[in-house]
Amino acid sequence: MTERLATCSCGQLRAHVRGEPVRISVCHCLACQKRTGSVFGMQARFPADAATITGASREYARTGDEGTTARFHFCPECGAIVYYWMDAVPGFIAIPVGAFADPGFPPPRVSVYEARRHPWVRLPDDIEHFD
Repeated sequence: MTERLATCSCGQLRAHVRGEPVRISVCHCLACQKRTGSVFGMQARFPADAATITGASREYARTGDEGTTARFHFCPECGAIVYYWMDAVPGFIAIPVGAFADPGFPPPRVSVYEARRHPWVRLPDDIEHFD
């Protein structure tokens, strides 16, 4: 069984996951752009019971355009987001792919909020695309 470790920048907050992600997606919404400081956010979703969280975190809750709330957990020392819960998808945990710091991580299979995608961003053709 595949095991992966996601950590914050200082290593204090950690998410250990077992198994393959059930979804890997790229989000181009403006909130993800602001949250990541990049032109999109990329996250992997796992069943909640496949994750073990260690370390202290603080939470920032944000209600999105569709009225659902995501609860982002970040390290109180370095500020990096390591995981989040989405009220719209109970029973699953989302982890920013960058927190794994693994260039071999599988590619995204879904791209959402593409109406807000920067025109120069190119993604694999064989993934699902949603505006």
